Amino acid sequence: MARYVTVSSVSHHPEVPYEDMAGRLERAEALSTRAARMGADIVAFPEVYPHLGLPSERWPEIAETVPGPTTSHMAAVARRNRTYIIWPLVERREDRLYNAAVLLDRQGQVAGIYHKMFPTIGEIDSGVVPGTEIPVFDTDFGRIGIAICFDLNFRPIIEGLSRNGAEVIFFSSMYRGGLQLRAWALELGRYFVSSITGELGQIIDMSGVVLAEATYEAVCVARLNLDRRLLHMDYNWNKMDAMLEKYGSGVSFRYFTREAVYTVASERDDLSVDDLVREFELEEREDYYLRAYCARNTALGIG
Repeated sequence: MARYVTVSSVSHHPEVPYEDMAGRLERAEALSTRAARMGADIVAFPEVYPHLGLPSERWPEIAETVPGPTTSHMAAVARRNRTYIIWPLVERREDRLYNAAVLLDRQGQVAGIYHKMFPTIGEIDSGVVPGTEIPVFDTDFGRIGIAICFDLNFRPIIEGLSRNGAEVIFFSSMYRGGLQLRAWALELGRYFVSSITGELGQIIDMSGVVLAEATYEAVCVARLNLDRRLLHMDYNWNKMDAMLEKYGSGVSFRYFTREAVYTVASERDDLSVDDLVREFELEEREDYYLRAYCARNTALGIG
């Protein structure tokens, strides 16, 4: 079944200093409300957003618990706007310090917390403890994952989020990600949403195409269909007309011939993309690559 969600990211460095936390939260609230008025179901903020501008050496003195002052404020914003919010911060949990991202649900409740798996060496030297889990969070529109900054460079994290079922991966960061994000989106067939501490936060299609980008305007928004699949053209390309003959505009396609892939999506309430895969015997990309790998081994006489 067509399953649309409007995602949003805020790419912004607070204009007010850390010492004016009330002003910083007021600005975050305004940006979140702007995204909500643009139709966003979820709004993501950059890495350690309320604590930006402070060197990691000072994080032990300013870390907050969850719930805590800034999460409580943003929880009220989420509840009022009826949106999810990803709120990254420096978290203190008992005697441990984490670079964390808190997921707040539409009721303002804490729906999950992700701890950065790969803090930088400088962060670790400042007392930040690496996370040990790659969680995926269930929302009312689908499953999401979160990665933070340096995490993007480590294959087990990003592949793990995809393997665990994340349909959209949110990237909160101090660096842009750039081509890395686009490459991951294409390789995994997943949507990516980046929120960074400056311009050029992006919403990226599962094909690797940039759908929206933050420039002077900090907020970018895009509507995504999560009931969609990225397929290789081989052995699938000749089945499009049969799908169109039966379902017409109830199915939609986008073509990316440079990469030899295309997407198929359901636009109907009584049909899922999984139904299409089964009915028309569409071959998943990973299954195709595995079949090609086995064919090569067979040709070489490798068991």
